[in-house]
Amino acid sequence: MIITQTPFRVSFAGGGTDLPAFYENEPGAVLSVGVNHHMYITVSPRFEDTTRIAYSKVEIAPNVDAIEHTIVREALRLTGLADQGLEITTVGDVPAGTGMGSSSSFAVGLLNALYAYKGHVTSPSKLGQEACDIEIDILGKPIGRQDQYAAAYGGVNYIQFNPDHTVDVEPVATAPDFLKALEDHIILLYTEQRRDADVILKKQSEGSADKMTVLRQMRDLAGEMRLTMGNGGDLEGFGALLHQGWELKRSLGFGITNQGVDDWYTAARANGAMGGKLLGAGGGGFLMIMAPPEKHDAIRAACGNPKELPFSIDRRGSRVIFISDRYTF
Repeated sequence: MIITQTPFRVSFAGGGTDLPAFYENEPGAVLSVGVNHHMYITVSPRFEDTTRIAYSKVEIAPNVDAIEHTIVREALRLTGLADQGLEITTVGDVPAGTGMGSSSSFAVGLLNALYAYKGHVTSPSKLGQEACDIEIDILGKPIGRQDQYAAAYGGVNYIQFNPDHTVDVEPVATAPDFLKALEDHIILLYTEQRRDADVILKKQSEGSADKMTVLRQMRDLAGEMRLTMGNGGDLEGFGALLHQGWELKRSLGFGITNQGVDDWYTAARANGAMGGKLLGAGGGGFLMIMAPPEKHDAIRAACGNPKELPFSIDRRGSRVIFISDRYTF
């Protein structure tokens, strides 16, 4: 048995510029972190000559063509394991459709597990690229390229998307004290709204030509935020830029926000929040709020004390965490 652990991600700025509608014209960029909430994938041999996949449902497929889970089906084909009898199970710390890149963490973690099952060590670059190949090129999902690389690399990264479809990942050098302070300032509030990101991203892609000026500002904001993390860090500057990003992303439209989320953000700002961001494509999921720790209780109360997730940064990307001692390659 192989088990992989792959982080979900939180992006601070630049979302939308990782879509081809933007980066095919000029480079896009995001500032992103892997977080300590994960997707776990297990892969093990199966006695029967079938493939069993357990996720939100259970499939037992006689062959690869019969597999309904599209990412599993294409990952098995890509890794050359389509004809193996395998047992594949998944467990996620966070529900799908909440803006933390769960689909791409699944794709990256599954590829890592399948390659490890074959006895191969795989680079983060390859995992990110092949997850994009599956989700975007093969399955035609209208999504961007940030989630796959954030999951594969983990840590804090400035990720650039080039017109030739290549991706450059640059770790951000910042002091541990700043990262600890940033972790202490951020809370993730669950809106209890789950959405299909593909619908929002499809609208955004189709409307990108009319929003290039705003998207360019969002891209540049990722670079500015990266600078505030250097030289010891500037929390006030980071928070101010996060708020600026909120205003820019909200101006795009495309169903990115709604009245309920806007009301939470307004209440958070009135109670001391420096800035915030609706995670992922928008429309629901988790609302990230940045504020001094002593303001958190007032912000929680103003938003109705919703469920929340603790925020901390996972410095590592997708990794193999278990290999059965009975396992042979």
